[in-house]
Amino acid sequence: MEILQEAEIFEKAKMSHMTTSERVEASREAKRLVLAINKIYQNTKETTLMDLMKRLTIKKQRIDIRLKGRPNS
Repeated sequence: MEILQEAEIFEKAKMSHMTTSERVEASREAKRLVLAINKIYQNTKETTLMDLMKRLTIKKQRIDIRLKGRPNS
């Protein structure tokens, strides 16, 4: 299950001091990982996979906020 190892590495990676292109790449990588883990989750229904997808999604959302900027209230 190398996809899980990739997800662990991505999750532990620092996301500070990234260029815009690096943020775009990281956002796409997070999406790819979540979709791949979701395919595995659909078959196994393991709660650990769901937790991993949630953590990756939160990290992706933070990257996206930094890319798009915060909405004005």
